[in-house]
Amino acid sequence: MLEYKKIKADFCVVGGGMAGLSAAIAAARHGLRTVLMQERPVLGGNASSEIRMWLCGARGEDNRETGLVEEIALENLYRNPTKNYYIWDTVLYDFARREKNLTLLLNCTCMDARVEEGDYADGRKVRIDGVTGYQMTTQTFVEVEADFFADCSGDSILGPLTGAKYRTGRESAAEFGEETYVKETDSCTMGMSCLLQGRETGQPVRFIPPEWSSRLCGDDFAERLRNPYDTAENFWYLELGGDRDSIKDTEAVASELIPLALGTWDYIKNSKRFDCETWDLDFLGFLPGKRESRRMIGEYLVTQRDISAGRDYPDTVAYGGWPLDDHFPGGFFHKGVPNTNVSTPAPYPLPYRALYSRNVENLFFAGRNISVTHFALSSVRVMGTCALFGQAVGTAASLAVKRHLTPHGVYRKAIEELQQALLADDVFLPGVAREISDLCRNARLLGGSDRLRDGMDREHRILYGGRKCGDMVKNGSSISYCLEKESYVESVHLVFDSDLNRRTLAGDSIERNYNMRANILLDAPQTSLPKTLCRRFVLKGGMQGGMRELLRIGDNRKRAWEIPIRCRLRCLELTVMENWGDTEETAVFSFDFR
Repeated sequence: MLEYKKIKADFCVVGGGMAGLSAAIAAARHGLRTVLMQERPVLGGNASSEIRMWLCGARGEDNRETGLVEEIALENLYRNPTKNYYIWDTVLYDFARREKNLTLLLNCTCMDARVEEGDYADGRKVRIDGVTGYQMTTQTFVEVEADFFADCSGDSILGPLTGAKYRTGRESAAEFGEETYVKETDSCTMGMSCLLQGRETGQPVRFIPPEWSSRLCGDDFAERLRNPYDTAENFWYLELGGDRDSIKDTEAVASELIPLALGTWDYIKNSKRFDCETWDLDFLGFLPGKRESRRMIGEYLVTQRDISAGRDYPDTVAYGGWPLDDHFPGGFFHKGVPNTNVSTPAPYPLPYRALYSRNVENLFFAGRNISVTHFALSSVRVMGTCALFGQAVGTAASLAVKRHLTPHGVYRKAIEELQQALLADDVFLPGVAREISDLCRNARLLGGSDRLRDGMDREHRILYGGRKCGDMVKNGSSISYCLEKESYVESVHLVFDSDLNRRTLAGDSIERNYNMRANILLDAPQTSLPKTLCRRFVLKGGMQGGMRELLRIGDNRKRAWEIPIRCRLRCLELTVMENWGDTEETAVFSFDFR
């Protein structure tokens, strides 16, 4: 008999892509005993070294996602100057390992769930008691009992295992009044891809394809293939399976995608259309990256009309801004352009009610499986947006545990608290302002302007016009708050300028804006942290006995800090010493406290 063990937790996340990783880290940081069950040996899902899809998000000026996804991106810029995928894997792994409240189960496939049926809160009929995974490396069954669960698996494995309601396929235009070309409901989805990466070597390299690779010609690449020297060429269109079952037929589709990818490289190397004699095949994906399968049904179903109208919600916890990028089911063999490209009002809000189950009392979900229509999914599915969903779910789970609420109870009784917690953790929520405590507002501020305590943590041309954020502070000078009397301070909020538009990084727009690169050119630049970002700072507090150092940071890689203080103070002093650009002044976007 194989070994069987149990783990008890507050929160269990199934799936370790960018959404699941963000959910688990957020929950752990907020004090929950958290388990992250991931069936692969690495984290990141489609962004990992196994698949290598770019981490995309909301397009447009000032729209880069902040919170955990920016924290991870900045750490990668610091630790991974050549954009090496194996170092990227370690960056993600490190973010999970460093959380003392997080138990990581890698190589562990969720295979069963234990549920109870009954009359539960908010009209729910099902509750999950535990999930069971099989860890292949240890030949161990692991059962996780928890108060709350999050399905971040992409394929929504907890749907069929728990009876949670879900959808598959494409809705007709008439069902929700969407502006889609789909006239009749069907079972088609967007397909999956096995990607390529090439590397320029500086010397001739032969490529001899296997006999079973696809034989392709120029006509096969109409509307698709760029020159591999183009930094935007990541071969995303090597896609099949949208006209089949995107779960049951995955292996069959993979057996076609791998020959297709090899045939593509054969054409690049040997057709003589491209000057690629010195290029080598650096990576070939054997694990298909999926775009769509099951989509859970939540309290609210987001449609294309919601997105295109930029609909506001009382429960905004994330935002999107990728186009309505619907891939045709035929994939690579679809004649003409491979996808739609309909612009969206970036940034557009997204609601919390799309992130928890309509019929399972204690089930959250985050990632490409949230409660949306097929056409809406074509925009919200990108990983920058999915990471925001994950951080929202992990933070909501912490409130649910601490306040003894269900996921829907958080919406009814604590949605503003959830939003403020996300804002404190540097998540940008369009249309929602971060609150400033009366204690901070009434304190005397020296060396800086009130822009440091207005709750605005970034500039945004569309939403805020030309309104300036924070102050430029001369390095070595101090900004300080003086309180009327010694008072209890819970925490200090700091935000620096991480150059969200990435203007201070090296390379072209693709190189600057994506966390990793597709093909590797000989003259590819090395990355660096944004020159605008604060590098060294000191925070001090005044109390009985004089000034005391509360925090000293050198080689700072974070845009935002929420610093626990939890003591009585009569003053606070921030001194910025240096930035990563070696200029004389450093931008401080926010410096406030509660």
